[in-house]
Amino acid sequence: MSSGFHIVVCGSLVPDPLQTLEPVQGPAGPALKNEMVLPAVLDPWAGHSLYEAANLAKNTEGSKVWLVSLGPKAKLQQLMMTIAQKVGFELVVLDGPAGGFTDSAEVAGALAGAIEKIDGLDKSKLLLFGGCSSASRDAGATMQMIGEHLGITDQFLGVDELTVQADGSLKILERIEGGQYQISSCKGAPAVLAWATGSLPEPPNNPQVGMANMRTIMPALQKAQPAKVGAEGVSFEKVEVPVQQRQTKIVRDIPVEEIAEEIVAWLKG
Repeated sequence: MSSGFHIVVCGSLVPDPLQTLEPVQGPAGPALKNEMVLPAVLDPWAGHSLYEAANLAKNTEGSKVWLVSLGPKAKLQQLMMTIAQKVGFELVVLDGPAGGFTDSAEVAGALAGAIEKIDGLDKSKLLLFGGCSSASRDAGATMQMIGEHLGITDQFLGVDELTVQADGSLKILERIEGGQYQISSCKGAPAVLAWATGSLPEPPNNPQVGMANMRTIMPALQKAQPAKVGAEGVSFEKVEVPVQQRQTKIVRDIPVEEIAEEIVAWLKG
C-alpha cells in the first residue's frame, strides 16, 4: 500500500506492577496510596500496540504514528524519557488522572476529542491502536467507545497479528476462548485494533530516536490540554486489595479422577 496509514495509538501510564499498591480513600474518592510518587510504566497492552504500530509504519511507506496519552503531565514527562527512545512517534497529551478509578466512557470521549483535533490526520487512513485491556482498571471497553465516537465500525479485539495484504486489505488474528484464534479481514482503514500481546519484543533504546522524538514531545507536554475525566455520579462502596489465599496439600499415588473430584468439590465450597 503506497499511501500509508495514519496510526493513532492510545496509551497511558500505570503504576509499576512491581510496586505494592494500597487503595485509600482520598478527598476526591478512592485512590492509591502515594500514587503521585509511585514509579510508572507505559501500560503493557498499550506498549505492545505502540511497538506493533511502529513496525507497521516502518514497513508501510507514507505512514505516521501518533501516541495519544491521558495522564498527569508531570508523570507523562518522566515516562517519555524512556518510551521516546524505543520507537518514533508524535505525542498528543491530555493532562488528567490516569488511575483505575476513572470512568472509561469519559476517558473514551476525551481521547476521541483529542484525536479529532490532530492536525493533518486523514481519517480515511486511520488505524486506531490500543490495548484490548489495561493494567489499571481493566474495563476492556475504552477502545470500542473511542471507535464509536470516531464513527469506525470495523473493530477487532484481542489482536495478536495484523497483515496488510497486497490489495491493501487487512488480515487480523484475534484471540478467542479455548486458546484459539479467529481470522478476520476487512477492506482496510479505518479500523480499530485493540491489541493483546502481539508478537514483537520491546525494542532496545535508541538515543537517536529519543533525540528526534524529544523535539516534539516537550512542546506537546507544554500544550497539554486539561481533561476533566473521573467517575462523576459513580460511588465506590469499598476498595481493597484481593486477599491472598494459598492452600498446599501434598499427596501421593492418588488417581487423577479422585484429584479432579476433590478440586471440583473445593471450587464448589
